[in-house]
Amino acid sequence: MSLPSLPEVPGTEPGRCVLDSFRISIAKRVADALGPPLTVEKVYEGVDYGKKGVDFTIALPRFRLPGKIDDLAKKVTESFQADDFISSVQHDKAFLHFMCNTASLTRAVLTQVHTLSHDTPSQKPEYGSNTSGKGKKVVLEYSSPNIAKSFHVGHLRSTIIGAFLANLYQACGWDVVSLNYLGDWGTQFGLIAVGFEKYGSQEELQKDAIKHLYDIYVKINADATKDESVKTAAAAWFRRMEDGDESALSNWRVWRELSVKKYEEEYARLNVSFDEYTGESKVGKEWQDKALERLNEMGLISDIEGAKLVDLEKWKMGKAVLRKKDGTSIYLTRDIGGAIERYEKYNFDKMIYIISSQQDLHVSQFFKILKLMEFPWADRLEHVNYGLVLGMSTRKGTAVFLDQIITEAAAVMHEQMRKNEEKYAAIEDPEYTSLEIGITGIKIQDMAAKRINNYNFSWDRMKSFEGDTGPYLQYAHVRLASVARKNPEIFPLPPPSEIDTSLLIEPAAREIVFLLGTYPDVVKTALKTHEPSGVVTFLFRLSHAISSAWETVVIKSEADVEKKKARMWLYLCARDVLGAGMRLLSIRPLDRM
Repeated sequence: MSLPSLPEVPGTEPGRCVLDSFRISIAKRVADALGPPLTVEKVYEGVDYGKKGVDFTIALPRFRLPGKIDDLAKKVTESFQADDFISSVQHDKAFLHFMCNTASLTRAVLTQVHTLSHDTPSQKPEYGSNTSGKGKKVVLEYSSPNIAKSFHVGHLRSTIIGAFLANLYQACGWDVVSLNYLGDWGTQFGLIAVGFEKYGSQEELQKDAIKHLYDIYVKINADATKDESVKTAAAAWFRRMEDGDESALSNWRVWRELSVKKYEEEYARLNVSFDEYTGESKVGKEWQDKALERLNEMGLISDIEGAKLVDLEKWKMGKAVLRKKDGTSIYLTRDIGGAIERYEKYNFDKMIYIISSQQDLHVSQFFKILKLMEFPWADRLEHVNYGLVLGMSTRKGTAVFLDQIITEAAAVMHEQMRKNEEKYAAIEDPEYTSLEIGITGIKIQDMAAKRINNYNFSWDRMKSFEGDTGPYLQYAHVRLASVARKNPEIFPLPPPSEIDTSLLIEPAAREIVFLLGTYPDVVKTALKTHEPSGVVTFLFRLSHAISSAWETVVIKSEADVEKKKARMWLYLCARDVLGAGMRLLSIRPLDRM
């Protein structure tokens, strides 16, 4: 079936979002019926998703046209003729409600999902992606733990949100560079160096560098509170590091390398990777010094007992320390130098820092200073912030390292899985499966609400297969994968053009189809808002719609083979979209559990 031709509307991509064509069709009808000054583009902006039972809605008052709303609505309804795009229009107070032609909608959506999921190379952008960022480069900084300090849950949130944004920008055609900017410099390394001489063990270091350096840090910190000379020795050591003294740097290099190796393993388990492990230590002194000079020339630097401060009071941002009185750098100075170096290296169109809202003031100061330094690219920086996770520790309440959280999550899910002996026996690799379900539980709990909100982490919620949880999503995907396994007799399916989609007449089937059609819009919105929660909400809506369909859109007991094929195709397309959305959230969809 070929659909009627339509005018082009800037910003739409019917080849990737099939619902764009249905919206353009509605916009054209309304623009034709009401005439100038209304244009198809103008009306298109006002075509919104309808409430339950309605596909699309237009609020007529938004166009501010002369005449009564009822008269305007009448012009549209009287000139309306159903076609392959739109089957009906209904006037309701200030609104016009439109329903899509079900046969066209079903064929167009399923064909597009199939084409974008199967007919492109393996490095393909998946269904739902778009080309809005083609030719643009974005640099993302996220996770950024401090070596030798525990990888706390704030870093975990930054990691989860950052990985989502990296996938999202990639899906929208951007060239993405993901950076892990490690806290690998600063006075604490002077402290650890002093502590290592007293408490260090090469054996423990090789075993788990991050944990051993953390233990040393805790012990030497306790010493420093009782003995001022420990702090003095640490400051002197860091001064030597800043001055490039090789004897002060050699141990530190080993610690950094071993820590990065350990982090890479942990991130791989989380399905997260970085293009570069950079860090505060990598920022050259040249731009840190130049920044101070330039701000000094602008009369923004004040000297307080030898420390250099930049005065941002008139922008209600207080005073920010740029250099300590002993002459060593501070992380604000390193952030400034780092941003300048990154622009020189990557020439980015956008650079995003995924940093908690507790650091809002620091990030505002940092961005403001770059603007004051009159860098033309300073307005390309964005801060994506997020709230706190409350109550996340292991069930015993011990200190939280990343590997402990992951191990605990896997153990919790393993316990759950063992409760069903029959299903458990059928799983090929229970260790891998429990790890993936556990990580899905953590990630979904994190991304389900708006990122700016604090949330209370709950182990019980994480492991639940009921309600809107990570395990429930994995279960929905597994069920879709098992439908294909349980009905081998209808494979291979014929090509899409030979599948009779007009047989998909059940309301539950139409609901799934329409939801699949909305997914590209979900991706587009997420790119605007930097919110993973919209994608999570979509995946739950789709999972619920699929769950409701099992009763009426059956395959096993259906006698009509053509119906079986059409229904199977619907479920396979639903599986593709559910999987694409999960991968966007950095979750690996499972086929068995």
